Amino acid sequence: MNLSNLLNQKKCFKLVCGAGNEDSKLVERLVAVYAKAGVHYFDLSPNKEVVLAAKKGIERAVAKNKRKEYFLCVSVGVDGDPHAMKAVIDLKKCKKCGLCSKKCIQNAIKEELLKSERRYMVIESKCIGCGVCAKECKFGAINFIYKKKDLNLILPPLIEMGIDSIELHAITEDEEESYKMWSEINKIFPGILSLCLDRSRLGEKQLINRIKRFIKNRSEYTTIIQADGAPMSGSNDDNNTTLQTIATADIVKKANLPVWILMSGGTNSKTTKLAKFFDVETNGVSLGSYARKIIGEELNNDNFFEDKKIIDSAYKKAQKLVNESLKFLG
Repeated sequence: MNLSNLLNQKKCFKLVCGAGNEDSKLVERLVAVYAKAGVHYFDLSPNKEVVLAAKKGIERAVAKNKRKEYFLCVSVGVDGDPHAMKAVIDLKKCKKCGLCSKKCIQNAIKEELLKSERRYMVIESKCIGCGVCAKECKFGAINFIYKKKDLNLILPPLIEMGIDSIELHAITEDEEESYKMWSEINKIFPGILSLCLDRSRLGEKQLINRIKRFIKNRSEYTTIIQADGAPMSGSNDDNNTTLQTIATADIVKKANLPVWILMSGGTNSKTTKLAKFFDVETNGVSLGSYARKIIGEELNNDNFFEDKKIIDSAYKKAQKLVNESLKFLG
């Protein structure tokens, strides 16, 4: 089986580790659990240590002769796309209430002492730019920065490591910058590409026109459209949270373009069942925030791989989510 086969079966579950998640230890644990639970496709930060960690996670979960059936994607983002941003705390505005740290789903904000003074700092490698901390902060102390990456430097080594696809997060009004990055990726990587879009900055017509422009010079069915509803909001497990991703996927589906469609952004345990109810047929679903949240307690245990009870607990939760999601696909 290759990635095209997986998508054509319309039974694809992609586990999103986080485009900004550079915590390799966490990624290895995530991939190990979800690979064992039946996931074959993993979305990663474009980082050599992270890709290596994902490979180690697959090795922990899968027999050697089956590892070719597991696929890796790395994600890059345009300036302004939330997936490409990192939180920064303005220490002059911060009142040290600690609410941002309590609400961070990535455990990316920690309290520390500096010269006997308490302060809160963002652990950049863990931050995925979800924006939860900024929404919770009543003092306007949290901003976001974009660190531009040279695609010609970071992507070739990852391609040599055997990645199977590259995703561009282009949730922005800047059409030309998005197209410029997309064109660069096309030159570097001849395989399957993924384009992540939502409707927060684009109307329905703009959304479809952008997809048409981006796939114009590509072969049919070599492009995935990751139809986002509300990026990184799926930690709330209800129908309303996931409604927008289904609507976005439906718009793309009705355009009858030669692309694969994955539902994403606000996805949770309700997504595929609700899509089935509304007769929205896609090639699969991408889950990130919710998939990470349900095994968060286990993932952050220092004895994760050493204590069988911990990893078994995580596996059972992950397997339930995967099985329920796949049941309504296809």
